[in-house]
Amino acid sequence: MKTNYEIRYAAHPEDAKHYDTARIRRDFLIEHVFTPDEVNMVYSMYDRMIVGGAQPVSEVLTLEAIDPLKAPHFTTRREVGIFNVGGPGIVRAGDAVFELDYKEALYLGRGERDITFESKDAARPAKFYFNSTTAHCTYPDRKVTKADADCMELGSLEGSNHRIINRMLVSQVLPTCQLQMGMTELQPGSVWNTMPAHVHSRRMEAYFYFELPEDQAVCHLMGEVSETRHVWMQGEQAVLSPEWSIHSAAATHNYTFIWGMGGENLDYGDQDFSAITDLR
Repeated sequence: MKTNYEIRYAAHPEDAKHYDTARIRRDFLIEHVFTPDEVNMVYSMYDRMIVGGAQPVSEVLTLEAIDPLKAPHFTTRREVGIFNVGGPGIVRAGDAVFELDYKEALYLGRGERDITFESKDAARPAKFYFNSTTAHCTYPDRKVTKADADCMELGSLEGSNHRIINRMLVSQVLPTCQLQMGMTELQPGSVWNTMPAHVHSRRMEAYFYFELPEDQAVCHLMGEVSETRHVWMQGEQAVLSPEWSIHSAAATHNYTFIWGMGGENLDYGDQDFSAITDLR
């Protein structure tokens, strides 16, 4: 197996508004989340969140403690949220074994043990998307399905934003230190997410888009309300959203995305909204 990682540094909004397309994509877009029999990670300086993916096909993959962590195990000082967006798979955390089907999630608390990923069927490999944040204490590991989630149905087809928000690894469902994750499913005919746009200066966020046809694209919006920028993305790509940035998107097809947040506030409703007409 092979583990790949890179470090992404934080940017001041006054600097970021001068970035050209190439710089925006270099600093915020994560193009390669999944590679067969490899683990890919981006270590972000936004709340030190790690965004990554593991795609075991013919090998069992290990979630290794990359050098920037300076720790014996990946979860020595971290918690992890994992979503399976591929075929049936297995996550082993020490002596615990968790089977994850499509769109099922797993929370792993802080603790010294080996973590591995494997697929049940190499012809339909699992794809484990994960977010990780630093943790100050240990909470129990737990598998979470959509049946366990705190769900909200929002928007309308007339507004092109009829969506189901599945809050899965959040304080309403299980305890975490700072990590929150969920999955929003856009219904057929709807393309807008997170509109009206908002920011939450107390935490950053990462979006992972999937269930988007290969010949379609999603336009992710970021930046300050008065200085918005866009990033065109394909399916199974992720994007970092600083705490000062909006995070919204519209696509040429309906899609699903996984959102993950890290920071000092676990209140999902702690948001500063902007009127749609205020966007520039």
